[in-house]
Amino acid sequence: MKAVGFAGYSGSGKTTLVEQLIPALRLRGLRVSVIKHAHHRFDIDHPGKDTWRHREAGAVEIVAASPKRLVIMREYEDFTEHDVHPLIARLTAGVDWVLVEGFKRSSLPKIEVWREASGKPVIYPGQPQVLAVATDSPLALPEPPARPVLDLNAPDDVAAWLVDNASRFDYTPPEQT
Repeated sequence: MKAVGFAGYSGSGKTTLVEQLIPALRLRGLRVSVIKHAHHRFDIDHPGKDTWRHREAGAVEIVAASPKRLVIMREYEDFTEHDVHPLIARLTAGVDWVLVEGFKRSSLPKIEVWREASGKPVIYPGQPQVLAVATDSPLALPEPPARPVLDLNAPDDVAAWLVDNASRFDYTPPEQT
């Protein structure tokens, strides 16, 4: 399994790039999973549906399973910050690539996604895990990145770069201490 993080500030284009990379990798015959870090509340449930009713009644976990889909929802009483590695461990075996959106402080090798228009700083100077920068403004990078600069608007090229550099993204879970 290969795992790559996509790091950058909100509005940089991480979600769009990941969304475009999925079919680009699938066309190469690869199975893809995605892990998304959300900084805000989100809901995949809908008022009135059975699982929503179970959660509203106080269930801590709800599993909905059909022949084509499985979802596990877990409610936390307190704010819980997740570590990406246990989340990767829960994924289905046989996945070729895990695209991890967010978790910018994780130890995973990453591609930074940066847009000049965002007005946000780059993160690559302080993060050796950033192996490439995907941007729509390479000439506006505040300092030479000393790593490949990829065209954010060419997801097939980004997918090709990932496949060409696949060995750099071999996933090994960290040692449990």
